[in-house]
Amino acid sequence: MLYSLTALQEDLAAPFRRMAMLSARMLLDAAGDAPQNFPARYLAGALDVAGRAAVLHHRPAFGFTTARLGNRDVAVREEAVAKTPFATLLRFVKEGAEEQPKVLVTAPMSGHFATLLRGTVETMLPDFDIHITDWHNPRDVPAAEGAFGFDDYVTHIIDFLRAMGPGSHVLAVCQPSVPVLAAAAIMAEDRDRAQPRSMTLMAGPIDTRIAPTKVNEFAAQKDMAWFEKNLIQKVPWQFAGAGRRVYPGATQLSAFMAMNIGRHISGHVGQVKNVATADAAATETHRHFYEEYFSVMDLSADFFLETVDRIFKRHELATGLLEYRGRRVRPELIRRCALMVVEGERDDICSVGQTMAALDLCSGIPVNMRNYHLQTGVGHYGVFNGRRWQTEIYPKVREMIESMS
Repeated sequence: MLYSLTALQEDLAAPFRRMAMLSARMLLDAAGDAPQNFPARYLAGALDVAGRAAVLHHRPAFGFTTARLGNRDVAVREEAVAKTPFATLLRFVKEGAEEQPKVLVTAPMSGHFATLLRGTVETMLPDFDIHITDWHNPRDVPAAEGAFGFDDYVTHIIDFLRAMGPGSHVLAVCQPSVPVLAAAAIMAEDRDRAQPRSMTLMAGPIDTRIAPTKVNEFAAQKDMAWFEKNLIQKVPWQFAGAGRRVYPGATQLSAFMAMNIGRHISGHVGQVKNVATADAAATETHRHFYEEYFSVMDLSADFFLETVDRIFKRHELATGLLEYRGRRVRPELIRRCALMVVEGERDDICSVGQTMAALDLCSGIPVNMRNYHLQTGVGHYGVFNGRRWQTEIYPKVREMIESMS
């Protein structure tokens, strides 16, 4: 019922948002640059911000058209290598490029689309043959396709690595660090020819008992019945996934914003000034960020509840109790795959030490193939995006991947 009301509210608000943005453009055109027209320009800024504060439920475009290879630009096109009802293995094909190491960038399934990692991919694209897990919005997946749980996520990683072929590498950002490590362990035990040559885990919840964050404490304090009752809804009739149980994207967005509400309010107040003073660069940066931030996807109820229960409450991976389709996951059996762990000094989602725990779990990997990097001065987002990622973190990741190619 709540999901239906939210969808109705979004539909009713849409024409008013369009009117607000149109009014903003008209005010800016009429006000011009005269100092006495600043009140009108600030009103235009407020209308523009209000008009764009809309929750979107479709994936934005990655938008890669070219990539720089050496001293030349080459065309980039998207190719679906494999596809299931729940995800597409998307490859960014660089026309005319020589063969490069294949890397599977594993995007989190935590409320945002894979385009959240656009900056991550953009940095890596010149050096590697990049593939990404492009997760589909569950509200667009018919209920007849069945449930999607934690084990299904692990299966997707295994199947996608097999589709890419032997010699591939995998990089997991945040939440998928756990299923990626589980997939690597299962493939190592099976001596699968497609097991990854290297695995990079970035700011992921391997062991949330270490320096618990507010997110970890919240998960521990509430019982599973609370999560089921308060967060899980059924997709309304008007969508392809009608009847599917999900944790709605709009609800997740509200929770994300509540964690740093002061920062979001400050950012939007600043955007009013950006528009009013015609600061084009700052205006576009803000718009680009929030277009991505407000683009949300629902989360399969089974995957969400199982992840909370198995990873954040019972800590099954960290305690050696994690199973995949009835099989014990044994990270110590990984021996030929190099491991790199990256953490952010100021990360308030996955604190320092939580991802580092993977280094001890993967005791079978030779010490000289286990790498750790603590990035100073960055929070969670800065681990995989922004200047520090580009100039300080990525060079180390690139070096490790290339050494194993």
